[in-house]
Amino acid sequence: MSADAPVFDEVVHAPHRLRICAILSAARTVEFAVLQERLGLSKSALSKQLAQLVDAGYVQQERVVRDARSRQWLALTPTGRDAYRAHLRALDEIIATGSADQPSQRTPDSSRSTSRG
Repeated sequence: MSADAPVFDEVVHAPHRLRICAILSAARTVEFAVLQERLGLSKSALSKQLAQLVDAGYVQQERVVRDARSRQWLALTPTGRDAYRAHLRALDEIIATGSADQPSQRTPDSSRSTSRG
C-alpha cells in the first residue's frame, strides 16, 4: 500500500480523537491541560480518548516535573501522523465520491405535492 493511500481509521475517526489528532498535528507538542481546555472535556474523558490513541501507537505522552508541578505533554507519533493524514484522505475521497454521485439538486419541498384536495 502506498504511503499516500487513503485509509479510513476507526481509532482516529471518533469525534474527540479526530479533534485531538487535528490539534496535535498542528503542533509539535501540546500540554494536556491546553488540550483539555480546547476540547472542553473532563480530565477523565480526555484521558480515556488519549489512552486509545496511545494504545494504537498514535500518541506519545511525556511527563515533566518542574518545581513540584507535573505536566503531561502529548505529541503525535510518526505512525499517528501518517494514520491521521491517511484518514483525512479517506474522508476527502468519501466526500468527493458523494459529490460526484449526487443527482441534480432539489429543494426540500420539491418532492412533496402542494395540492390539497
